[in-house]
Amino acid sequence: MTYQPLHHKYRPQTFSDLVGQEAIATTLTNALHQQRIAPAYLFTGARGTGKTSSARILAKSLNCLAYEVPTEQPCGVCEVCQSIAKGSALDVIEIDAASNTGVDNMRELIERSQFAPVQCRYKVYVVDECHMLSTAAFNALLKTLEEPPNRVVFVLATTDPQRVLPTIISRCQRFDFRRIPLMAIVQHLTTIAAKEAISITQEAITLVAQISQGGLRDAESLLDQLSLLESEVSVDKVWDLVGSVPERDLMDLLEAIAQDNPETLLDSVRRLMDRGREPLIVLQNLASFYRDLLIAKTAPTRNDLVALTPPTWAALCSFAQALDVQTILAGQQQLRSSEDQIKSTTQPRLWLEVTLMGLLPSAVSSQRSAVSAQQSAVSSQQSAVSSQQSAASGQTASPSQAANGGAAVRPPIPAATPSHTEALVPNVAETEVPAIEKPLPVSRPAEVSAALPVATSQPASYQGSNLSETWQQILSHIDLKGTRAMLSVNCHLLSQNDDEILVGVKAQSMIKMITGMIPQLEKASAKAFKTKVKVALQVVEATPQVAQTTPPPETVDRLPSSDTDRPAPANASMYGQATSGQATGFSQPNQPGADFPPKPTNRVAEGSVSDSPPLSTSERWQQEDEVTLAAKQLADFFGGRVVDMSDSDTVAEAPKLAEMDAASLKAKATEEPEEDLDSDDDVPF
Repeated sequence: MTYQPLHHKYRPQTFSDLVGQEAIATTLTNALHQQRIAPAYLFTGARGTGKTSSARILAKSLNCLAYEVPTEQPCGVCEVCQSIAKGSALDVIEIDAASNTGVDNMRELIERSQFAPVQCRYKVYVVDECHMLSTAAFNALLKTLEEPPNRVVFVLATTDPQRVLPTIISRCQRFDFRRIPLMAIVQHLTTIAAKEAISITQEAITLVAQISQGGLRDAESLLDQLSLLESEVSVDKVWDLVGSVPERDLMDLLEAIAQDNPETLLDSVRRLMDRGREPLIVLQNLASFYRDLLIAKTAPTRNDLVALTPPTWAALCSFAQALDVQTILAGQQQLRSSEDQIKSTTQPRLWLEVTLMGLLPSAVSSQRSAVSAQQSAVSSQQSAVSSQQSAASGQTASPSQAANGGAAVRPPIPAATPSHTEALVPNVAETEVPAIEKPLPVSRPAEVSAALPVATSQPASYQGSNLSETWQQILSHIDLKGTRAMLSVNCHLLSQNDDEILVGVKAQSMIKMITGMIPQLEKASAKAFKTKVKVALQVVEATPQVAQTTPPPETVDRLPSSDTDRPAPANASMYGQATSGQATGFSQPNQPGADFPPKPTNRVAEGSVSDSPPLSTSERWQQEDEVTLAAKQLADFFGGRVVDMSDSDTVAEAPKLAEMDAASLKAKATEEPEEDLDSDDDVPF
């Protein structure tokens, strides 16, 4: 007789033979007894839980020739029952959906379903792994499932019901097959071992049931393999056959780790390698054993949740009492993070040993000490920065702080590193350094003041450099080039903190356009800062001030000795400041010809005006950004020029320029006569 595997030989033939699916068996039995046959059924569940076997039992129950009507107890000996069991029945068609995924296959199935059964009462279509069908195939099957031809029943089986269309599920009676309980599998395997005369211990049968993880077919297949061994099958032989690490070896690894004994740990790993265990398998099995250790620590009475023999479970529960949950979780995390390294490396044994050595208590304590020291250093650094910021904010109060009773409107900007200061401040031995003061307050229209946040004090030169770099970093995360160029020309970053940035806009007329770009700015800022950031706008228009230039270092005036030595800003009175307000020493960021971040400039004596003339338009072009230079090149290419509308001379002569351009165009039109197309005989059309 031809060899028959155990999972074929002991396939259930009736609903009463189903293992671990009592609820489904009872429901289908009552439906057959009451003759309430649904047009379509959906069987879902993990592999090896009885989906296809239940479909065959249903087909035999509907078509058994020993009864005149469908029965819940098919005979199993008639011609129809035998042909269904062998898979050769004409009216019971089993389709592999993985090989028939297209809509054409479904159309062919629907056409064949219109014909009456040949030898059975019902024509049954069993579509296995139906989640592999395409969406078009599912849609083609919808109408037939809802109203199939008379005497046609569809049974859909799948291990992944999430991939089945909801419209298909709603037209079927759904039955969810659960994983078979451990004791039910043990009892079933014991019965098979007795019938087949397989010499196996009860502990080995329990281990086989645990390894199968609720799949009866996997358990029967493994028992079939173990039956080929000559002597009695023990637990060690089961572990050797499946290629996993035995429980005893895993327990030895845990004990060596707990004892902080690296020599014993390395010896245990070497023995496992010598017995043919792969490093990745050892790592995965040990991670699973840590999971069992966590259950033993938190739920010592739930041995049904683990795949361990009773002696090993008892030893693990006793061992877990000396550990805390955090240590177990930390070990599990380290094993998980090292899995990819061992998979991809060319030295898996080396990295397995390194990973296991990192689980030793001494290594864990040193890592915790390093992390604690790093955290304390970061905390102290943050405290120092906070104290510096508090001290800096307490020296001078901005107009907005004065209006709010001295409270800071926004957190101060972090101070720059010493390297930035050394690069930007001249040598004290050669020249006196001008004091870094706040820039002049910017003027705003009254209607904007109510809607926009109050501007805080401007940063120093090195802070402006940091803000400029941060602003360029934010702009680099904006996908649209036009938006990026618009923001680069018309906006700049005024201040920033952990959850909000303040963006300066050059003119009130640009507020509406820039406001529409706030979502893109917030998205780009979130990418740049790795956190959610709000964006606030501030109009920063140019204010009239004394022209300033940067003289050589040897001509720099002396540092004012007090606030009374500094010239008062032109618009200090509108902010409620004293007439002896401070001079900024910087050009305004948005003033024509000024650089941003601002650079230190020369101080002027009180009541005096600088003798240096203001920069011309051509000189200011040399200090413009890349966008202005690109505009100038574009104008040169077309024979035009870039007009600075802020220049009064240019504005005055703009009408004249327009008249000259119109006159030149008219003259050009009169000089060039129209071309007579009809005079060209060579033109073919």
